[in-house]
Amino acid sequence: MDMTGEQLIPLGQQQVWEALNDPAILKDCIMGCDVLEKVSDTEFKVGLVAAIGPVKAKFAGKLLLLEMNPPNSYALAFEGSGGVAGFGKGTAHVSLAPEGEGTKLSYTAKASVGGKLAQIGSRLIDGVARKMAEDFFKKFNARVGPK
Repeated sequence: MDMTGEQLIPLGQQQVWEALNDPAILKDCIMGCDVLEKVSDTEFKVGLVAAIGPVKAKFAGKLLLLEMNPPNSYALAFEGSGGVAGFGKGTAHVSLAPEGEGTKLSYTAKASVGGKLAQIGSRLIDGVARKMAEDFFKKFNARVGPK
């Protein structure tokens, strides 16, 4: 699965960078996330519940921050296991750039799944992933944007 997107966030670039690196903000904005703990400056422990079609599972995994270039960009590597439901892993690249009075966030992501999840079909998985990204940015903008 490949996914790309852009968001205009009504905050300065440094503020967006700080919010994207704040575990409490991210945990509140990721649908189904119940654990997001900072293990080190570049590693997070992640736990979330996701439902993809008929498969609902609790996933546990980790998120690594790579190629950090504050406050402009970073890459992410993630992997998680949902037990018998299967696993997911992938990479993403996030970049920030000033745009008007806000910040343009651009992202690309590549992910793969295995186990029962792989049997569901890529169209359903792609749709769920896009919905999760859409929900994340809606919550993120509401949480960090001007009140």
